[in-house]
Amino acid sequence: MKNILLAIGILTATHSFSQPSGLPRIQTLNGHHTLLVDDQPYLILGGQAHNSSAWPALMPAVWTAAEQLHLNTLELPVYWEQVEEQPGKYDLSLVDTLLSQAREHQVRLVLLWFGTWKNGSNHYMPLWMKKDPQKYPNLTGNKGQPIDSPSPLSEATQEADTKAFTAFMHHLKQVDGEKHTVIMVQVENESGSWGSVRDYSPKAQKRFEGPVPTALTAAMNVPKGSWRQVFGDRADEYFQAWSIASFIGKMASAGKAEYPLPLYVNAALRDPLSNPTADKYESGGPTDNVIPIWKAAAPAIDLLAPDIYLDGNDKVRKVLELYSRPDNPLFIPEIGDRAENAKYFYAALANGAIGFSPFGIDDNGTSETTEETTHRLAPFAANYAVTAPLMPQLAKWAAEGRIKAVVEPDDHSERSIDLGAWKAVVHFGLGERETLTPNPAKDGSLMVITINDNEFILIGNKCHVIFHPAGANANRPWQYGKVEEGNYDRGGFKPRRILNGDETDWGGPHFGRNPTLLRATLVAR
Repeated sequence: MKNILLAIGILTATHSFSQPSGLPRIQTLNGHHTLLVDDQPYLILGGQAHNSSAWPALMPAVWTAAEQLHLNTLELPVYWEQVEEQPGKYDLSLVDTLLSQAREHQVRLVLLWFGTWKNGSNHYMPLWMKKDPQKYPNLTGNKGQPIDSPSPLSEATQEADTKAFTAFMHHLKQVDGEKHTVIMVQVENESGSWGSVRDYSPKAQKRFEGPVPTALTAAMNVPKGSWRQVFGDRADEYFQAWSIASFIGKMASAGKAEYPLPLYVNAALRDPLSNPTADKYESGGPTDNVIPIWKAAAPAIDLLAPDIYLDGNDKVRKVLELYSRPDNPLFIPEIGDRAENAKYFYAALANGAIGFSPFGIDDNGTSETTEETTHRLAPFAANYAVTAPLMPQLAKWAAEGRIKAVVEPDDHSERSIDLGAWKAVVHFGLGERETLTPNPAKDGSLMVITINDNEFILIGNKCHVIFHPAGANANRPWQYGKVEEGNYDRGGFKPRRILNGDETDWGGPHFGRNPTLLRATLVAR
């Protein structure tokens, strides 16, 4: 089975769409990915509003939160039930309102199409469709029970969603095709099913017992057979993944034919370390074990993106690794807004991410941003504030693989970074290295950007770093040539002060509660 999935993973599906100059797009060179906006590298410093906040009456509070977060990109939902209240009549005035406000605030948008799937259910489907479950059916469980999740095998549902999504993309091209306020679109939201691994309706069962589609067996270079014969005990989940990915892939292809913006699908994750069975998580969505199936079934989707709500440093770091692939740009469209999670911004960049976004930046219905929300967003805002002036260099460095990072593990233990001719050893906590005070929130972090063999940009908080000569410099005497604290402005480093004496004489620089940017030049003699 592992070899089968590997075979899918190395496929290179081609799906070309004409792209006007300057249109947002993803460029891939030597397995590294860059999001280009107006032909310049762009890093999404994002934030996502709550599900029911993209309405004119709620947007003032969203914009206040966006300003406090120092974001450059806001993620907002577009609701199918609002767009198509009557069959075939599309109202996209809400999209126009969001575009107008984003331009006023000089912020880009990622729009999220809440269509057939939202968290595995059909709750944003238009009311007239919900009233006709025979034509637009949900899944049937393995004991004949109704499941609150749409069937991906419904041609009528797919046709209706494709028409609505295509109308939405067509409208975006008309009203934003020159301005590029919208830089990406999410197709559906956490597609998959809870409560049943797949559809067990008579129609689904007939397909499941029949042969695996020729397109999939040809892509995998495996003999034909039934789903059970080919995939064994994972057959039910893989059947569901192929069915949902095919449904969404056709939608994406039709939408891209209208307006070829980058499109992505987000994933409700499974535990990436224990390989659980699909009855333990949302089945059929782009979880890590079926990424190759999604790539084969939905080539019009540019990337599969993890929504991170897992606990534990090892799990989160594994997710970043699994979704950062030569055939899949890493993007974090949602991460829980706990202070501890802000540290993963650096880890994401070290894995070549094109963007990062905490979920639920507004107060979900209140007219003002509360003090609690301001406090909750503060760690994310601090990271964005210190890195925003590095644009677009930071996006370019991420794509070039120049960024490495460590984040504080659950046990607060030290971490090291291999920098070729140097090794950086990072201790977490506040104060001097010998008397570091532990961080209860486990939120220390350090990001290192390699400028050349002996020059580095460091951005960190709540940690202490010590350099050691390694590689070609091993066993050579050395010293800090210069350590400068400063920031970036208009593409260049602007020093604020030189750190010497106590700041570097006792092993190396330390970082306090707020992220600080240093430029360090090391000299081996």
